[in-house]
Amino acid sequence: MNTASKSNIIAGASYMVAAGAAFAVINVITQTVTGSPDYGGLGFKPTSDAFWQYFIALIVSLPFIWKNGLGALKTDYPVQHIIRVVLSALGVQAFVFGLAHGVQIWQVIALVMTSPFFILLGAKLFLGENVEPRRWFAAALGFAGAMVVLQPWSTGFNVWSLAPVAAAILWGAASLITKQLTGHEKSETITMWLLLLLSPLNAVLSGLAGFEVPTGKVLAYLLAGGALQFAAQYFLTKAYSKADASVLQPFDDLRLPFNIIAGFLAFHYLPEGNLWVGIAMIIAASFFLLWSEKQKGNLVAA
Repeated sequence: MNTASKSNIIAGASYMVAAGAAFAVINVITQTVTGSPDYGGLGFKPTSDAFWQYFIALIVSLPFIWKNGLGALKTDYPVQHIIRVVLSALGVQAFVFGLAHGVQIWQVIALVMTSPFFILLGAKLFLGENVEPRRWFAAALGFAGAMVVLQPWSTGFNVWSLAPVAAAILWGAASLITKQLTGHEKSETITMWLLLLLSPLNAVLSGLAGFEVPTGKVLAYLLAGGALQFAAQYFLTKAYSKADASVLQPFDDLRLPFNIIAGFLAFHYLPEGNLWVGIAMIIAASFFLLWSEKQKGNLVAA
């Protein structure tokens, strides 16, 4: 590995870790703002939370947009950008609904971590790619771990527990498009398309559910969340522009311990009993998938 490639991987890993830490704080803010008042939440509508966080992120990013100019939006791939943003918007809504309806932060993140396994399935069904048996094994192990975390057989299971799974599918598809775009587009262009299109889409979804305007504590939380949202999205895009997704996977997996720690500090809750087994299965599947890609020689710097 040459010095430039090693430098890119280190930079990509650093950006991914920074994005994961920012997302962990955002998730605490989201659950606090949208949670039921009966459990210490502020009861703000999830659809409005999603709109305001990204709208505030857009406002925070105005100096960034001004610096790059609207010319940075110039692209030969508008359809891919639009599809990516639609998938991201729907993923955001599913994710926020899960947090708003009592699904624990660590549980949401563990289920969202199954997105690489959905990508394998999509690559086989829709792209006709050849998926090797060991990669199917990783997918099966990840799904099994997700079922342990989800516990659909338990009395505490409800339909909102499936929201993070929907988010995983939607964001997995968006991640594939993001990686494709980074081969042709600047990270600034990708970030600006997301920021400028996501707010209008979220505004429509929020309006359909009954638009809410934040005040007091809710506004303060959303201002902080919006600023962090801009930073996290930019860090994520920069990470993928520096190194391949398979190289970044272990650093992306740090989202789970970050969110377990954040959830404990904010809400004093930790996974119990066999839920740790499910978490371990998901992480093991992710690392097995990483090993599989390394064996095939697919771990390359961008």
